[in-house]
Amino acid sequence: MTDNKATDNKLRGLGSVGIPDPGEAARKQALRAALDAFDEENSSPTQGSPSRQRPSSIATTLWSKLMEKKLVITPIAASLLALPIAGYVAWSIVGEQNYGKQNFGEPNVTGELAGRGERSDDKLIGSKEVDALSKSEYREEQEKKVRENTAQVPAANPVGGKQKGADPKADADRRLRVDGNRVENEAVMADEAFAGSNKAMSQIAPSSSASGVREKMIAPPVVDRPVVETPSRDRVEKFATNDIKRVAEEPVSTFSIDVDTASYSLVRRTLMEGHMPVRQSVRVEEMINYFPYNWKGPDSIETPFNSTITVMPTPWNEHTQLMHIGIKGYELGGDRPAANLVFLIDVSGSMSSSDKLPLLKNAFRMLLDRLDGSDTVSIVTYAGNAGTVLEPTKASEKGKILDAITHLQPGGSTAGAAGIEQAYHLAKQAFVKDGVNRVMLATDGDFNVGPASDEELKTMIEMQRESGIFLSVFGFGKGNYNDQLMQTLAQNGNGTAAYIDTLAEAQKTLVEEAGSTLFPIAKDVKIQVEFNPDRIAEYRLIGYETRALNREDFNNDRIDAGEIGSGHSVTAIYEITPKGSPAQRIDDLRYSAAEAAKDETNPSREMAFFKIRYKAPDGDSSKLLTTPVTDALAVDDIAKTSDDVRFSVAVAGFAQKLRDTDATANYTYGSILGLASAARGGDPFGYRAEFLQLVRLADSLDR
Repeated sequence: MTDNKATDNKLRGLGSVGIPDPGEAARKQALRAALDAFDEENSSPTQGSPSRQRPSSIATTLWSKLMEKKLVITPIAASLLALPIAGYVAWSIVGEQNYGKQNFGEPNVTGELAGRGERSDDKLIGSKEVDALSKSEYREEQEKKVRENTAQVPAANPVGGKQKGADPKADADRRLRVDGNRVENEAVMADEAFAGSNKAMSQIAPSSSASGVREKMIAPPVVDRPVVETPSRDRVEKFATNDIKRVAEEPVSTFSIDVDTASYSLVRRTLMEGHMPVRQSVRVEEMINYFPYNWKGPDSIETPFNSTITVMPTPWNEHTQLMHIGIKGYELGGDRPAANLVFLIDVSGSMSSSDKLPLLKNAFRMLLDRLDGSDTVSIVTYAGNAGTVLEPTKASEKGKILDAITHLQPGGSTAGAAGIEQAYHLAKQAFVKDGVNRVMLATDGDFNVGPASDEELKTMIEMQRESGIFLSVFGFGKGNYNDQLMQTLAQNGNGTAAYIDTLAEAQKTLVEEAGSTLFPIAKDVKIQVEFNPDRIAEYRLIGYETRALNREDFNNDRIDAGEIGSGHSVTAIYEITPKGSPAQRIDDLRYSAAEAAKDETNPSREMAFFKIRYKAPDGDSSKLLTTPVTDALAVDDIAKTSDDVRFSVAVAGFAQKLRDTDATANYTYGSILGLASAARGGDPFGYRAEFLQLVRLADSLDR
């Protein structure tokens, strides 16, 4: 007790004793400790504060420094010491404001750097004793550090892409202004607190009057801080681009037809957001087949396809040719079959954003306008579990169906497998013999409850397909979109996969192309091309990598393939190298004895032989259509081909360039734009005009 009383008396006596100035060594030590505590390189920012140390941590640090001196502190002394520290912490919490002019540094009218309390040789930045040269050296060092850090993070951009007109130097200068003011004030506060000076604390604390506060405080500068985007969890299937094949070794090419269009919509959305698309998200055949083409169609449903083949020079390689195949399906008239449709709608929590469930609901409202009163609609939803929202209902009861759609709300996890099972159950319940029975799955692709693997879901879909119920998939949104799973489900469900990113895309897919989307004219459609080694040295199929089949699969009716809907068009393009062309990439074999058969039925002037195999929508046995590819189908100038042919070739060139394919490495966006612009032709819905804009946008981004 005696010792404490003596200490209290000594502390009371300090009030009349002048406070000596801190020594140079003490200032340096305290300042160095303060800068270490707030060094942005050694600690990360905390939430809600640009400071690199929480206010509570600041107080703890100051207190620890005092305790290192092993002072005996009484309750009264503790109160006296705690007050200035608490005042400083409270002042920091109020707004983390910078302070006005201080006596420890020269003001900088430009606001770039007011002087940090750091060492420069034997002098201090922020001290009146420092010379101009030291300040300049310090400034250059700090500017270099900030710009290096800034260069590692892209400039802020509301759409996440490259920001035109962004100035890294200006951004670095802004950061220097903020960091300079912040470190200056924090360093001086720490310096004077460590010295234990009441005079210093009175300079830091705001005036008790409102005017005094205004004089001491300055508004924090507005800072455009770099935005680091959360990595996307979208999933796409990885696949290698088709290689060049040597005809003498692999004369036959076989693949399944594909009328999906999801890749084009995904690419468009990515470009519109200011990014170049991930190359694996670009499926060339889906880009090409997104557009309607006016290929000549068949005369009757008995022969549901007609093929138009054209051979022309390749625009991106003067020494090769393109073999262009356009297929048109028969278009059903008013005698289309009745439809039994089950809307399987994902209402999990991940579907809450405006580009998911709200857009989905509007899309299905639009589809109702394309149905006849005799068609049947059911609605199944899935989130934490699956549920039936609408039992099979005639489309004539439109109000009842619309009411069910309107009341859909998102929430819960994603029991996708349970939803699929329930949807097929309702489809069987309302099954239409000799009609169209289809489940229409609308989701962002997030299946996290139930069967976890794509293989399990694929098996489930294959089993249901055999019963005559097909599956179409419509993807929405981004961030966790599972494009790979959507492709797997659609391909094995004898359906199509589309990605709907706008209401206009919903109009295209579910209204303008409702016939081809909903009503099949053929299933298990396969294509096979045999090339004549006497005429063609090499070939490369452009796209269809995920649809490749083995040669023997073509005649095997148990092998599943693609579906074609009413009036649908399908385009496939081969790049071929004539025998003897300087573009030939693979050397001939020295000891090859392979020669094409030369007889009256197979003259050597045939370049290739085209075959298409298909089944009726309710059939089990396939039928075959064939077309020889002769010189009569060739032109010597691409300008002599139709607008549809040239435009589809331009799309093929663009898609390959987005995939960074070797063949189009030297083919410029300007050349693509020129070819497409000249072939725009009739464009009633503006799809081709939109494509031209995407080419221009990609050109500006791919630099």
